[in-house]
This record gives sequence, C-alpha cells and structure tokens, in this order.
Amino acid sequence: MHGILDGREVVFFSGNDYLGLSRHPLVIEAAMESLREFGAGAGAAQLISGRTRDHEELEKKLQSFMNAEAVLLFPSGYQANLAAVSALAGEGDLVVMDKLNHASLIDASRMSKAELRVFPHKHYKKLEEILEKYPDKRRKLIVTDAVFSMDGDLADLDAVCAIKKKYHALLVVDEAHAIGVFGLKGSGLVEEKKLWQEVEVRTGTFSKAIGGQGGFIAASREIIDYLVNTARPFIFSTAIAPHLCRAAHRAIGIIESEPPLRKRLLWKTFEVRDEIQKDLGFPMGPSQSPILPLLMGSPEQALAFSQALLEEGVYVPAIRPPAVGPNQSRLRLTLSAAHTDEDFKKLLFAMKTTKSLAIPAGVYPQA
Repeated sequence: MHGILDGREVVFFSGNDYLGLSRHPLVIEAAMESLREFGAGAGAAQLISGRTRDHEELEKKLQSFMNAEAVLLFPSGYQANLAAVSALAGEGDLVVMDKLNHASLIDASRMSKAELRVFPHKHYKKLEEILEKYPDKRRKLIVTDAVFSMDGDLADLDAVCAIKKKYHALLVVDEAHAIGVFGLKGSGLVEEKKLWQEVEVRTGTFSKAIGGQGGFIAASREIIDYLVNTARPFIFSTAIAPHLCRAAHRAIGIIESEPPLRKRLLWKTFEVRDEIQKDLGFPMGPSQSPILPLLMGSPEQALAFSQALLEEGVYVPAIRPPAVGPNQSRLRLTLSAAHTDEDFKKLLFAMKTTKSLAIPAGVYPQA
C-alpha cells in the first residue's frame, strides 16, 4: 500500500484493493503462468474465439464461490452492470433503483429504455410506493448496490427482498465492494444474509478485493443463457484477458482459504473508524465497511485537507461534485488488510497534526 507520488514515498489510503491481493505473490505467479501460455489478450469476443480454459475454470470457481447456477464473465464490472440491467429490462418495463447506486447501474437503466424511477437512499417505503404505482408494467427490476461506494454503508437486503417478493419483481444486487469483505467465505452481502434464493442477479468485479480486473454476473442458468444471446456488452466486447481470469481464480482461492485476512480488515476498519470519529472528532458518514467517508462539505475544504495529509506522506484524494452531491465533498478513506499497524498509526498521526491547518475552526464537532 506504499508508492511513489511526485518523487516521494507515500502511504495510499485511496484504493479498493481491500485484501492486498493485487500484489500477492501467488496471484502474480498465476497471471504470469497464463501470460506465457495464452499471451496478453483474448483476441476476440467469447462467442467467436476469445474463450480459453482460464475463462471456463474461472466460471466454475465463481459458480461455487457465489453459490450460483451459472456465471458470465466481462472485461469490467461496469460492463457486467450494463449487461445485466439493459438486457433484462426494456421498453414497457420498470427499473427502480437507489439514488446512490453506482454510475454504471444508472447508465445501464438509461440504456435499457425502461422507465426509470429512483428512490431516496435506503428509503424503502418510497421504493414500495413506486412499485405500487406501476402494477401493469411487463417486468419490474429493483437494482441496488450491496455496499455503497461513496458512503460505505450497506443496503438492507432483507427489506429489499421482502418488497421484491410482494411486488413480483426481479432483484439485481451489485456486490462490487462486498465481495472479499462480507460473508462466511467472502462472497458478499447476499451470502452474509443467506439470501441466495431471493436475489435473481448478482454482479461483481475483480478490481476490488479480488485485486485484478474484470467483472461477472452470477445468476440462474436460464438468465445467463438469455444474457449470452441478448446482452450487447457481452456479445460485442473482446473477452477479458486469460491471465486476468487465472489471477482472479487464484485470488478467490486465497479469499476462501485465508479468512484471517478479512477478519483483520474488518477489525481494523472499526478500530480506525472509532478513533477518527470519537477520539479525533471528525464527522463521518454511516459507513459499515472499509470505505470511510470524511465529510468536509465544500470542495475547498476537502482539497485543503487532502493536500495537508499528502504533505505528511498520506494520500487520500478529495472527492468533489459531480462524483458526489452539492455540499457532500469528502475524503474517501479506504482501508486494506495489507496496511500495516505502522501505516494506520501514520494515518491517524497525520490527521491529528494537520487537522487545524487544513480545516477552518468550527467545522468539526468537538471530540
């Protein structure tokens, strides 16, 4: 979690490599083996000639890991979301989604040409009210992140599933920031809540806790077969590179076999969150994950504090509109199991020593 920025070494608290697997020697070794065997790229879409043994073996691994009948691979999580929503909904259908869903889900809904309705963040009564107004829609999709990428809080999947059943809707859950963090074996929030039978479609990415690049959809065999024949982001994209498949396969094996990695991540998350919020008095959002938003309000405040931390050797970039709403500028602090205790000490010391320099008096509540 260290790197060189502008000629100096800094500690990065800004990525999504939650378990540090992007630099794990076994993951790197797996990628190198595949590179030597298959080369740097797939060379074609999967439906033409871009499918290799690495693709097939990763799909089988994910079927077991995600407890799903079938899996479809994509070059990115963004494309997986585009495919899932745009293929399953169309004209005459309804898509209802949380306001704070990832941009890829919003784009997918617009691409689908279905009627799109957005409910306030985690305001599930409003979700139900929207569904009540559209009883005659051909198909209804509810779409939500499992872990919301800017606030770090969790969807109430039990509540969403109850509403989904009542209104006979399909549910799409993006597990991008939940995989490798939640669940007994690390496959996400659906696993943690034991809701496999209730969620029709789960999407995910290899670019976060899995430490690589690419994406996937996990669903029933019927849905996956339908997507293979209708999902344009799958049909018309060159397949994910084989070496990324083999690296993801190895990383998933590590997630399954080394639960102490996840335990350390969550333990340090709550420990650091408590110290930042209670001991240092920084206002934070309602995070329940390794994404810790330090709310600043104005872009100027966020930029000033980010620069002050950088001068202390800690890199946490400012997040400003349009990535977040007005007056919601923040530092999006992300933790990893690969951060050492010394890294965490450096972060907390930097925050304490630069707080008064970067933020005008009175912005933070008293500790």
